[in-house]
Amino acid sequence: MIPNPMRRTVFLLVLPLLLLFAAVPRADAVDIERVVSPGGIEAWLVRDPKVPLLSMEFSFEGGSAADPTGKEGLANLLSSLLDEGAGPYDSEEFQRRLNDNTISLGFDARADAFFGSLKTLTETRDEAVDLLRLALTEPRFEDEAVERMRSSVTSSIRRSLGDPDYVARRAFYDAAYPDHPYGRPTLGTLDTVPAIGAGDLREFVDRRFAKDNLTVGVSGDITAEELGPLLDRVFGALPEHAEPLKVEDRPPETGGRTLVAERPIAQSIILMGQPGVKRNDPDWFPALVMNYVLGGGGFGSRLMEEIREERGLTYGVYSYLVPFRDTALVMAGGSTANANAGQMVELMKEEWRRMREEGLSEAELADAKTYLTGSFPLQFTSTDAIAGILLQVQRDDLGIDYLDRRNALIEAVTLEQVNALARRLLAPDALMTVVVGRPEGLGQAETLDRRS
Repeated sequence: MIPNPMRRTVFLLVLPLLLLFAAVPRADAVDIERVVSPGGIEAWLVRDPKVPLLSMEFSFEGGSAADPTGKEGLANLLSSLLDEGAGPYDSEEFQRRLNDNTISLGFDARADAFFGSLKTLTETRDEAVDLLRLALTEPRFEDEAVERMRSSVTSSIRRSLGDPDYVARRAFYDAAYPDHPYGRPTLGTLDTVPAIGAGDLREFVDRRFAKDNLTVGVSGDITAEELGPLLDRVFGALPEHAEPLKVEDRPPETGGRTLVAERPIAQSIILMGQPGVKRNDPDWFPALVMNYVLGGGGFGSRLMEEIREERGLTYGVYSYLVPFRDTALVMAGGSTANANAGQMVELMKEEWRRMREEGLSEAELADAKTYLTGSFPLQFTSTDAIAGILLQVQRDDLGIDYLDRRNALIEAVTLEQVNALARRLLAPDALMTVVVGRPEGLGQAETLDRRS
């Protein structure tokens, strides 16, 4: 037996070799098993006994969108505290047990859900399962740990307020979703985080951590017969039902506005967006293809070709889809010298307009399909990546056979479908644009104050 202090170092040295010799599965060859525990908890499993690892990814619906008004940042603060002491172990002892047994345990709060992840060697699986169970069901929230992590979060907020990309995102979502959970900052603010106490953290756990609110994906060295009892060990003590949570289904209020957050920086950060396509929309795959051509395809995209390659105005410009549970966006962003900000904004809008009016060519459609289908297997590179995919497929309600069907769904997209979607969806005059810096040439714009 390797002494405990050495085990983590040896594991980190050996793991890359284990992964190197483990074949990466083809997406359409992944065998997904639906496992239901004796206690009725469901998980999807991809078994891979070649590497002695187990990865579990899970979520509880309702992340920062469930933060009470005035307590924004609650879910995020909670995500930093669940491994800071639980059950009989204080923070130091809990962390020591994680480190000595090479267990990776983490939590993350996003708008629609609260996420957790566990990765462990097969030989330390029992210890990992027990620590995760304690974190979810018996978190301690001791004063020292709460104050230490609160201080860390407020320091992070202060740093973020100096990051022009963060300022642009916060300004955009605040304006697009006023008085709505999607418009509130996941990190919280310098006013709200100090207002969060241990009682608020416990109430969030009681409201959101429940069996009917849980989704689980697992990959690695475990059988279905072993996984069922393990699920009950981890999640069996949770309440049956979470508190109901209703988030208003609301499109973003973009309306063609241009907002400027003045900052003394040499580059202007540009972010723009408009209503988009939800993940369950029948036009999701045409939207995926359209976005690849518009700005999601790197150097081959239209935005990069026109604004970087032809004009030399930027090192990078891009577009992407944002499918929340209860809303959706099509976004684009980039940066340029302050003197070129107005020109770059107009060129981005012009590419939006050209996509709407002219659509794709057959060659662009073929290139997009080739990339989107060919790159998909590269996502299946590790047990935790596979577990995360299983989790997301369940959360999006795509069906257990989705991985077998996914590339065929992309191949079935027609030029007519993409171009009809572009005509229906893209609205250059509805784009809301946020610029952070000292931009020139924007024309009429609203100046934002420097509130935190």
